[in-house]
This record gives sequence, C-alpha cells and structure tokens, in this order.
Amino acid sequence: MNSQPPNYAARYAEHFAMERRDGVLLLRMHTGGGPAVMSLALHRAWGDVLREVGADPDNEVLVLTGTGDAWTGGLDPALRDRSPAQRSEDRYDLYREGIALLRSLVFSVDVPTIGALNGPGYHQELALACDLTLCTPGTAFDDTHFRSGAVPGDGQHLVFQELLGLKRAARLLYSGAGVTAAEALELGLVNEVVPGERLLPRAWELAAEIMAAPRSTRRLTHAVVQRPWQRRLVDDLAFGRTHHLLNT
Repeated sequence: MNSQPPNYAARYAEHFAMERRDGVLLLRMHTGGGPAVMSLALHRAWGDVLREVGADPDNEVLVLTGTGDAWTGGLDPALRDRSPAQRSEDRYDLYREGIALLRSLVFSVDVPTIGALNGPGYHQELALACDLTLCTPGTAFDDTHFRSGAVPGDGQHLVFQELLGLKRAARLLYSGAGVTAAEALELGLVNEVVPGERLLPRAWELAAEIMAAPRSTRRLTHAVVQRPWQRRLVDDLAFGRTHHLLNT
C-alpha cells in the first residue's frame, strides 16, 4: 500500500491532516488536533486546499471528514465578536471565500468525492455536496440563520433545496429545526448512517470500490454526478451569499 501524504500537506497542516493511500486522499479538518473551530483562517483555507487537491493528478478519490465527534467544534470568538466596523471590512473576503467553499469542491475537484460527517457543525454542505455522503448516528443537520436574525444563504440552504425539495427546505430554513441522522437517511440527505468507529473504514471501503473502475470511468462518472450541483451553484450560490452578507 502506497501511503504518502501529498507534498503540499505541510502547507495546510494548521487546518487539515492528509493521508493518501493508493490514490485515495483523506482530508481531515482539525484545530490543534481536535475538532475544527470555524474561523476566518479555516474559512479561507478550505477553498485553497480544495483547489490544490483538485490540481494534483495523484489524487483519484477524495474523502472529506472532521476530527472527533463534531464536523466543526464551534465558532472562533474572534469571528463571533467582531465589531460592526470589522464586519464591514471583512464582508468582501467573506463573500469571496464563502463562494469558494462549495465552488472549489464542485468545480475544481474532478475525482469522485465522499463526505464522511463525523458529527454536527458548520458548513456541512461541503460533505453533503460530495458524490456520496456518510454520517454518524449523532450527526444532526440544520440551518439556524433565520432564527437568529440572519438570511440563510451561505450554502447549507442551497443543499437543503437541492436534496430535500423546496417545501421541506423552506420549512427547515424558517423554523431552524434539525434533521436527525435517521431522518437524513430517509429523506435522501445521506447515503448511509454508520457508527462512529466504522465511519472512516466504511469511507475507505467505498473509495476502494470506486478505485476498482478504470480511471476515465471514475472521473467521467463524477462529472455526470456533479453536473446538477454545477448548475445549482451557477444559478444560486452567489445570489444566496449576497443576501446573507447584506443582513450580517
């Protein structure tokens, strides 16, 4: 088994741990080795790392996951407690980097993708927009922006609309109610619910199944699977992000 990290792994080590086995890259976000804390730096790093991963011809399947029992483990106080002046100053960067989160995954990564959600947290849309998505029983899904006085337009809303349909998505966005892992499986948000200790082994298994196909078949099937996401992002991502930032 060839298990060497990419040569750019050290550049992103503050936010991501990387492991590559025979062409399958596991990209695990973290903060200090524990659950990732959502910060401006992590927000920015996601777009950068996905573009670099996508440009690396040695990557044949990508697995995204978090650390511990949370996809993200909270919000950086420096991000939460910004003054109105700081929020205004950061607005363009937040717009550009927020767009890059999903856009880099959908348009820059040309290999099959597997999202392995290890728990609740911010920006689950990254895992939900992967070709295949697994989650643990303790994972919950929600978008609480409207309930907290903000416009739900930073990405999770778009995934809800695409995967759940307009009426279910609208109810979740207005209510802020959560979807359990079992409900997510029934509704089609995820493909499998897997015990925590089996989450990554199962992701590696699925990646191995995909790798059994010829390279061109894998990549072109990914293109077919991702085509609806590309249309959705072109039509709606910037619109939602703009409305979200106008109200924050």
